[in-house]
Formats: sequence, structure tokens, C-alpha cells
Amino acid sequence: MRKFSLRVAKIVCLLCLWGLQLTWRSPNALADSSTKLGQPLIMEVAVSLRPESPTTCAVRPSLEKDPLEIVDIRREDFSAARFRQGLGSVDNGLSSENKTDPIERIDPANPTNYGDRFFLDIYGNPGYRPPVIVLHETVATVRQTLNFFQTPHRDEDEQASYHTLISLEGEIIYIVPPDKRAFGAGNSIFVSQEGEEAVQTNPNYPPSVNNFAYHVSLESPDDGLNSRQTHSGYTEAQYRSLAWLVAKTGVSEDRITTHRQVDRSGARIDPRSFDYNAFLAWYQIMPKDQQIFIGCAPPTISPQPPFVPSISPFLDEPPLVEPRTFDRNSPGITVPPDLPGINTSPNPNPIPLFS
Repeated sequence: MRKFSLRVAKIVCLLCLWGLQLTWRSPNALADSSTKLGQPLIMEVAVSLRPESPTTCAVRPSLEKDPLEIVDIRREDFSAARFRQGLGSVDNGLSSENKTDPIERIDPANPTNYGDRFFLDIYGNPGYRPPVIVLHETVATVRQTLNFFQTPHRDEDEQASYHTLISLEGEIIYIVPPDKRAFGAGNSIFVSQEGEEAVQTNPNYPPSVNNFAYHVSLESPDDGLNSRQTHSGYTEAQYRSLAWLVAKTGVSEDRITTHRQVDRSGARIDPRSFDYNAFLAWYQIMPKDQQIFIGCAPPTISPQPPFVPSISPFLDEPPLVEPRTFDRNSPGITVPPDLPGINTSPNPNPIPLFS
């Protein structure tokens, strides 16, 4: 009788798993269902598997993460308004309210290729900084880039993503929600009037801007699908869509930068042949508002003493790890390849795009 009961229990479990596979498709599968440019991707809102809101910051990185946790594909809320407030409000689609605005669609990355934004860094210090926009280029076609981002990557060295991609035709493709941390610029620092800004979220990698950055990439032209220093440049439609998008983030012009400027690896030179004047001409005439909210809601931490720099905010705990100095030439230090494509020596005399 006991053996019979165990068999029945196993059959019930198998039926439950089979039912789940029928009723839920992963975000990656949903993304693959729409590959045609201009074809809106309408996604059902899925229930988050986490107890907190999907747009809430994680408290701080875990140093004892189970490798399986990294690749756990979580059901997330991919509602259109999460990428841009007002997106998808007309006819339940992703077309803009204004017919002269760029075409927009959602084509999300696999969750292995992005992560949570953190409220604290690995040392327990504040991890929040005002948002910055980092500009990139793909060095690949739109479809090739999306295929890479939508492929699950178990190896952290292969995980990469942008928040948003702009095609040669000016179409805006949302890939990672702005409340999440896209893996767009490893080993990077943004230099502002306040000094150097970077947050370390992984003890095995250098600090980066990813925890407070919004990564936007331009599709490279046909003659830019290589590692040469320059190419023919970007289309007028791309500059217009980029200016339209940036104008909706609420980010000030002095916090718009490029991958080349923030990179500390000496290997990133994108976006190559970027015409700042062409971008600025469009940006200056765009209405400024905030429909894209970069960042996440602070988590509830109770009790929480005041922040003390370089000291764990949990005073009854020792610091998580000792600070490390990263040297790319030191043995055992691996710097992740930010994105597929450009990985060549920079111009020996670089000219800053944004002064």
C-alpha cells in the first residue's frame, strides 16, 4: 500500500510539472516569438517569484551565491509601462501616442544576462548614484545582438546586455527594464564633478557603473561590423530616436557618456564615429520629461543605523569582504567582456565626446 501511495504521488507531481510547462512560457521564449522589425511584442504580466516588488532594489550582493541561482529564469513583470511610462497605452500595443514618435517594441533579454540593482555594495556601503546614460554600439546586427542577449549564459564571463537598442531604421527596442542592472560596462568608472563614481557588486570583478547606468546601444552600420577604429557613422533616424529616448529619462546632459569614456580596461572604443553635434541638434529640440525611471525602489531594511563610509551599515556584522585593488595583469583576476563586438586597442590619442 505504501509503494502504491508513493507511485501515485510521483504521478501527481509529474502532472503538475507538465501543467506548468503548458501554462507558462519563459521570457526568452516569448521574446523569440516576435522577431520581425516593427511587430509589437505583447507580453502577459507574470507574477514575480520574489516576495518583494520586481522594481525594488536588492539589498546587497551575496558572496555565497549558489551557481544555480544565477541561471534561475524568474517570471517577471514585463508590462510595457515598466520600460516607459505610457508605452502601450494605445490599442493595447507598443505604438506611441504620437504617430511621429519612433517605433518601439519590447524584446527582452534572458534573465541570466542582467541582474538586480543593489542598494548597498559588497562592503555594505551605499550603492546608489544618480543615473548615467552610457552609449554603445553593437558591432553586430540587431538580430545577432538580441540572439546573444536572449541566450542563457551560465558563465558570468559571457553574461551581457543593454537596456535599449536603436536600429539603423530608428526603431527603439527595449531589452532590460530600467529598474534592473544591465551588464553593459564591466571595469568602468564615471568621472563627475563629485569625483569618480563606480559600485562593486561582485568580489571577483572590478567596480563598474552598471549599478546606476542606463545602457543604450546603436546598431552599427554594415561597414562597422568589424574592429576598425571608425566607420561611416549612424543614421539620422538613429540620432533622432536616441535624442527622443534620452529626453525622456530626466538625466542631465552632463551625465550622458560613452562606453569609451567610462571604460578602464583600455579595450572599448564605442560608439565609434559618433557625431555628438548631430545628437545634440536633435536633443535640444526634444521636449524633456521623465517617462523612463532609471533605478529601483529602496528596500525595507529594519533596523538600519546611519550609513558610515567604508563600514558595514549592520554594525553587529564585520564587513563582508576586504577591499581589493584590481590589476588586470594580476593572476586570477578576470574582467568580464562587456558585450559582444568591440575588443580592440583604443586610439592612442582619444578625443572626449562629452566634455
